[in-house]
Amino acid sequence: MPNPALDGPSFGPLAGGDPTGLVVLCHGLGSDGFDLIGLAPIWAPAAPGALFRSPHAPERCEGSPTGYQWFPLWDRTPAMLVQGVASGAKALGGFIDAELTRLKLPADAYVLMGFSQGAMTALHAGLTRPTPPRAILAFSGALLDTSVLATPPRPLVLLVHGADDQVVPAESSRLAARAITAAGGKVELLIVPGLGHGIDEASLMTGFRVLREVFGGTP
Repeated sequence: MPNPALDGPSFGPLAGGDPTGLVVLCHGLGSDGFDLIGLAPIWAPAAPGALFRSPHAPERCEGSPTGYQWFPLWDRTPAMLVQGVASGAKALGGFIDAELTRLKLPADAYVLMGFSQGAMTALHAGLTRPTPPRAILAFSGALLDTSVLATPPRPLVLLVHGADDQVVPAESSRLAARAITAAGGKVELLIVPGLGHGIDEASLMTGFRVLREVFGGTP
C-alpha cells in the first residue's frame, strides 16, 4: 500500500535550537525508519546542528507485513529496477523538499544516507535532484541507473560495502565508484574485509568523518 506522505522517527539537533542542517537516513528492504535512527546519536557529534530524520519507505514490503520498501523487487530486470528506484527516489525527494521547507533550511543543507535498497534510492535521488546534497553516504548499495551521472553538479559520494556481502555484492559499489569517477564525480570507496551485509565500526567512523567534513562538527 502506498504511503506518499513519508514520516518516521527523528533525533536532534544535538546542539539544541533550530536545525542548521538535515540528515536523511534511508532504511533497507523490509525494514522501517526505526532501524537506522539508532545511528543518529553516534553521528550527531559530527553534525551537532543537524536534525536526523529516518522516514519509512513509501510502500509496504512484499512478504513483510510490518516492513516497508522503496520499490518492489518482484521483477528484477534492469528496466524495472531503474523504474522502481526512480519512483522511490521521487518519494524521497518530496520528503526532503518538505523537510527543508518546514525547517527553513537552504536547498543544499542536507545529506542523504542509505543502507542496501535505501542506499540505491539515496544515490538515485541525490544524483538527480536540482540541488544536490552535500554528500551521499551509501552503505551496501548499488547505482542502478548510471544515466543519472550525465548532468552535473554532483555531490561527494561515500560508498561503503562489506567484502563478504552475500545480499548485494561488493562489486556493486566498485562499479558505482568507477562510473562516478569516470563521470568526473567525487567518490570515496571503502570495502571492509570480513564484513557481510551490515554496518560495522569502521563503516560508522568513515561516515562520521564525512559528516564532520560537510557540517563542521566535532573532530
